[in-house]
Amino acid sequence: MRLPEEVLMVKQMVREFAENELKPIAAEIDRDESFPHDAIARMGELGLLGMTIPEEEGGSGMSTLAYAVAVEEVGRVCGSTSLTLAAHVSLGCQPLYLFGSPEQKEKYLRPMASGEHLGAYGLSEADAGSDAGATRTVAEEQGDEYVINGSKMWITNALYAGTLVFTARTSGHTEGTKDITAFIVDPEAPGVTIRPIKEKLGVRGSTTAEVVLEDVRVPREDVLGTPGEGFKQFLAILDGGRISIGAMALGIAQGAYEEARRYAAEREQFGRPIAHFQGIGFMLAEMATRIQAARHLVYDSAILKDEGVRYTTEASMAKYYASETAEWVTTRAIQVFGGYGYTKEYPVERMWRDAKLTTIGEGTSEIQLYVISRQIMRELES
Repeated sequence: MRLPEEVLMVKQMVREFAENELKPIAAEIDRDESFPHDAIARMGELGLLGMTIPEEEGGSGMSTLAYAVAVEEVGRVCGSTSLTLAAHVSLGCQPLYLFGSPEQKEKYLRPMASGEHLGAYGLSEADAGSDAGATRTVAEEQGDEYVINGSKMWITNALYAGTLVFTARTSGHTEGTKDITAFIVDPEAPGVTIRPIKEKLGVRGSTTAEVVLEDVRVPREDVLGTPGEGFKQFLAILDGGRISIGAMALGIAQGAYEEARRYAAEREQFGRPIAHFQGIGFMLAEMATRIQAARHLVYDSAILKDEGVRYTTEASMAKYYASETAEWVTTRAIQVFGGYGYTKEYPVERMWRDAKLTTIGEGTSEIQLYVISRQIMRELES
């Protein structure tokens, strides 16, 4: 797919940053589970932390397509940092951009979009993952405040976020989705406890946390949007988030493919490079083909979002296929490397571990298939 000139410029800028500043430390941050503060700050300087937010609100005013390309390029060398970027822009900034009041945007969105600090979005709970409408966190209305009690699980960026957005039940805490409301929460507010989750399989340089809320008081002016519409809000947010995780998966797959291709061209057995053997050559050919197909799906969904066209199905298709492709490609990349691929001497084992997250986060592959199949049936019934 041919990219517009302005997107190509973004691609080149981010690739140079990724190659020069991220790639040398990617193995280290994975090994040590260390958060790359300097690299994140540098992304803020480059305008990447507010890519899809208009300039008048502190962002860079770029397209969703440019953003997807940036996430892809970062993911090509470091899945952890790619996830940090994706979660900040799609889950941290977007709720405030889409549903925030002018005052909320000035107070909370502008610092995030300009790169002053990160944002995080709390939706999942220990017993409410794929069924996010089953949230048990509750918010009691008391005068001009809400008092929130509950906990959120698997929250990316929470440990270093300056702004949190959480969903909680209001209006009598009934079952269903009509009483879910989104709240803006200060991570340093009394009653907020953030517990980092360590020893993850992959994306170990991205922070993941449990967030516990005990009698956390939130003023009425920090309700995000209209009370009771939190469920509708996060459905819209997740559509965009699926594009970003699809782009991350695409980048991981591309990086693993490039490593495997390079190794296959250099590694000799039986007197010639192993890339010349059909078993390896065909494997590389299928990698390249699947990656290109995933790229078309991810870019197409990003373009639809930019055009203001409904893109729920396309985003699910892109996220599903790109994440499954990343898992498939990284597995084959290890196979190309043979025994070396099973060690940390080469990056493909890290890429394989990072790829697994993309089939789970922002809705599992099974949830994506459910969304797609539901839309197919709606089309038949209409």
